[in-house]
Amino acid sequence: MTAPVRRESGLDRRSVLVVAALALVTLTLVVLSVGTGDYEMSPGEVLATLSGQGTKAQYLVVMGRLPRVLVAILVGAALALAGAVFQTITRNPLGSPDIIGFTTGSATGGIVALLLFGSGPGLVSVGALVGGLLTALVVMALCAPHGLLSSRLVLLGIAISAVLVGVNSYLLVKANLEAASQAVGWLVGDLSGRDWSFVVPLAVAVAVLAPVVFANGRALRMLEMGDDTATGIGVDVHRVRLTLVLVAVALVAAATAATGPLPFIALAAPQLARRMTRLPGPNLLASVFVGATLVVTADYLGQRLLESSLLPAGVVAAALGGAYLLWLLLRRRA
Repeated sequence: MTAPVRRESGLDRRSVLVVAALALVTLTLVVLSVGTGDYEMSPGEVLATLSGQGTKAQYLVVMGRLPRVLVAILVGAALALAGAVFQTITRNPLGSPDIIGFTTGSATGGIVALLLFGSGPGLVSVGALVGGLLTALVVMALCAPHGLLSSRLVLLGIAISAVLVGVNSYLLVKANLEAASQAVGWLVGDLSGRDWSFVVPLAVAVAVLAPVVFANGRALRMLEMGDDTATGIGVDVHRVRLTLVLVAVALVAAATAATGPLPFIALAAPQLARRMTRLPGPNLLASVFVGATLVVTADYLGQRLLESSLLPAGVVAAALGGAYLLWLLLRRRA
C-alpha cells in the first residue's frame, strides 16, 4: 500500500517510472537534436563531444546547438507547470493559459516590446510579463462576481484571446516591414537562433518560479477538492491562489518571451501526465517532464519532417495538439 504522503507528492512507483521514461526519451531526443543540422553528427559523436572527447570543430558545433534544446526543455517545463496550476485552480481541463488568453496576452506584450524597443530577450521578457499579468487581471476581474471556478472563465478567456489576436494583427499592420517580419517570426513559435542569451534568463526565471509552485504543491491539490475543504484543512486559499496565479503567469511570460507562443503544450502536458501516472492532483513533476518532452519532440520533428525547409516548433506543436484534442473528443464519444 502506497503511503498518502508519497501520493500527494506524486512520487509513487508508477510516477517514478513515468518520469524516468520521459527523462530517457528527452535525453535521447536532445542527443539527436544536437546532431541534426548542416554538419551531421552521430549520437556517439555527440556524446563523446559532451564528455570532452570530441574534436574542436565538433565541440563548436555542439555548443552552438545545445542552447536550442536547453531552451526547448525549459520552455516545456515552464508551460507545463503553468498549465497544471491553472487547470487545478479552475478545476477545468480547458483552464489552460493558452485557452483563457494569458499566453496571447503575453504575446501582445512581447510584440509591443519588439516593435518599440527591438529584439533583446530582456525587453521582450518584460513586455511578455506585463502583457500576461494585465490579461490575467482583466480575466480575473471579469470573473470575480462568479468566481474562478465558473465556466465563465473559459468563455471569457476565449473572448479576450480573440480580441488580443485582433490587437496583435493591428500592431503588425501598423509596424514597418522589418519589425513586422521579425514579430511574425516570433509569433509562430520558433526555437531557431536561440543562444545562451536566451538560456540564462529563462533558466533563472524557472529556477526562481518553479520551486514556488512545488512548495505549494500540497495546497494546490487541496484546492482541487474545493475551497471549503481546503480551508478546513488549513490552507490559506486566497493567498495560495493569488500566489500561484501570479507565478504561473510569470512562467508563461518567460516561456513566451523565449520562443514566442507555443500552443497546446500547457493544455496537453498536465492531462497526459495524469493519464500516465493514473493519479489525481496536479502531478507537477510528471507534467514538467511531459512538457519538456513535447517541446523537444516538436522541435526535432520540425527539423526532420521536411528536407527542403525547417518547420517552426510552434507549427508542429499546434499539429500535435490538434491531433491530441481530436483523439480526446473521439475517445469520449466512443
